[in-house]
Amino acid sequence: MLTAEEAAALHPSPPVTESKIRRLRLLASDPNPKIRESVASSYNTPDDLFLTLANDPDAGVRGCVAKNEATPCDILRMLADDRSETVRGWVAINYFVPADVMDKLATDKSKTVRSLVKWKSQLAEAV
Repeated sequence: MLTAEEAAALHPSPPVTESKIRRLRLLASDPNPKIRESVASSYNTPDDLFLTLANDPDAGVRGCVAKNEATPCDILRMLADDRSETVRGWVAINYFVPADVMDKLATDKSKTVRSLVKWKSQLAEAV
């Protein structure tokens, strides 16, 4: 049985090309929100596109931005104020969310978001 690292070494990801970035930009404006979610979930999405998708009218798209570990911290800060409790919840469990955002979400109006912050802090204490 291979470890994740061994498997990744045997099957490296293809390089990110300009062509791939152009495709992501094109797909980010697709009328289908599921297609935009796939762009928001990509680790190769450029920062300016993350910002565009963080302002998407569809909460599912914004949620994918919020849970993507490649999303810049400033955009996670912005999404901590999202009107959707689900989006704020995804921000709360993003591994790379800054401490100041976690402090803010700890006092969120949503009990669910506050519970996710508490759960995540308990996980961190257990490690």
